[in-house]
Amino acid sequence: MNQTSNSTSQFFENPVLGHPAGLFVLFFTEMWERFSYYGMRALLILFFTASIMDEGWGWPAEWAFAIFGTYTSLVYLSTMLGGYFADNVIGIRKAVVLGALLMTIGHACMALETTFFIYLGLTFLVFGSGFFKPNMTSIISEMYKDRPEKKDGAYTIFYMGVNAGAFLGILLCGYLGEKVGWSWGFGVAGIFMLFGLLQFWLAQNIFGDVGVKPKGKEVVVVENTSTEDSEEKRNPFTKFHKILIFAAAALGLAWILNDPVSKISGGEMNLFSFEFMGMSGPTVVILFALLLFILLLAIRIPKYVKTTRDKMLAIIFFAFVTMFFWAIFEQSPSSLTVFARDYTQRTLEGNAGLAFKIINSLMTIIPLAVITWVLGMLFKRTFGKYAWSNIFLSLSFVIVWGIAIWMLINEFRMEQTEVPASWFSVLNSLFIITLAPLFSKWWESKYNPNANMKWAIGMGLLGLGMACVAFGASGIEPGAKTASVSMIWLILVYLFHTMGELCISPVGLSYVSKLVPARMIATMFGIWYLAIAIGMKLAGMFAESSASIAEEKGISHFFWILTGVSLALAILSVLVYPVIKKLMHGVR
Repeated sequence: MNQTSNSTSQFFENPVLGHPAGLFVLFFTEMWERFSYYGMRALLILFFTASIMDEGWGWPAEWAFAIFGTYTSLVYLSTMLGGYFADNVIGIRKAVVLGALLMTIGHACMALETTFFIYLGLTFLVFGSGFFKPNMTSIISEMYKDRPEKKDGAYTIFYMGVNAGAFLGILLCGYLGEKVGWSWGFGVAGIFMLFGLLQFWLAQNIFGDVGVKPKGKEVVVVENTSTEDSEEKRNPFTKFHKILIFAAAALGLAWILNDPVSKISGGEMNLFSFEFMGMSGPTVVILFALLLFILLLAIRIPKYVKTTRDKMLAIIFFAFVTMFFWAIFEQSPSSLTVFARDYTQRTLEGNAGLAFKIINSLMTIIPLAVITWVLGMLFKRTFGKYAWSNIFLSLSFVIVWGIAIWMLINEFRMEQTEVPASWFSVLNSLFIITLAPLFSKWWESKYNPNANMKWAIGMGLLGLGMACVAFGASGIEPGAKTASVSMIWLILVYLFHTMGELCISPVGLSYVSKLVPARMIATMFGIWYLAIAIGMKLAGMFAESSASIAEEKGISHFFWILTGVSLALAILSVLVYPVIKKLMHGVR
């Protein structure tokens, strides 16, 4: 069959494990991107706060948390820009390549460790993620548009690649950064991003015409539209609406960028160095931006017909809860990593040390062996046509196996075992890989909970995880700089938080797509990603407060506050279930 045919049957002619070989090209590209992103992210806070003697920058934790919150927030905001350019200007495939190239340059800059190149590297990574992140799944959607029954399985395989990359990135980059040198951790992240770029670029013809051209102004035909929706008049954005959007976005973006800059410069570089009615300039600006956004929603939402209006209100509620979910969940690379470094007993001796070495070895080798087996299957199907792509991909695995074996041998030679502070973040990906099939079975069973209960369970598990570390830290005195809390409490945190993530993260975008008409999906996805971006910035702000709270009332008090917020939102989700159920108009 002609490779440029409009049919997607061509992709299924020579499958790998029952799926198109192109899916596994995307699998490995995404795996190396997640390897680089999470590998670098695991080191960032530790690098900023490490002492000058340890070759870090010696920053106070508050500065590191502020810039980290801004960075992760901008990563999600940039997806709107990347998605727009992919759909309207350059096409999906070029957007993926451009994103991967920008991220490769970003990691290379960070490996130099100078002030200028660290900031430049973070900038490249923000824009690179924006072009890369939203467009990989778009290629899968196009490949499977004629095989919807296989799409769930495709996304499951793809997200295994996501978590495998995150797992290996945190494990190996974290070890190299903490044990060998920060440049090694940042540099290795960039090397594997480059391999991901090369193997995608050299094998891109495997996708036929998918993602080559921008979608532009394609007409979307929506079937089975309700009478009420089909009779609804268009609700275009007026000039006033666009002014509100621009003003809110500009003020919000300026505030996000100004926050770390003003703190790191000691107030010398502050765009909003004024006060109004006893409030600081930055507080006034962000509240005003929020009011403009609420005004926009208040003007637009009533103009929709009742069914659409109600469903949009349901999405806004879920986005509100999700915002706080990420704000608390993303303590993992910030306050929880600092807790692991400063307050956790990570030095193991004797049988405990040996047990950790064995467990860590199995955790490293088994996933690598499984993924290498998948690589072999892809190699057999595609080497004839895409030899160079396979060669670069194979070379990347040779290197990662070499680093992994060197790390394990090095650890077994040590009499004492010191668990890297970044190691605990690995548990999230490990638990996702282990537990995701069980949760998938749960959602397919007759016991599948409604949307509100999923959010309630997710927030409840989030609170339970925070309660574990709060209880474990209860013996730490206010102002204490170090402690030796058992590792078990952090392990429990990541177990419960991962289960909470499985209740909320995979189903969020699914509900957005179910609740709004097709013509509004882009807008509502934008609001959804905006909520996540705000959550990421809130995560940094929450983490910033941890230092002062730990000084005055003890670090345990900080985690109890997050426990209370999580459980309060879980209870709220249960209480408003009758209202949200009515707003959803039968959507489950």
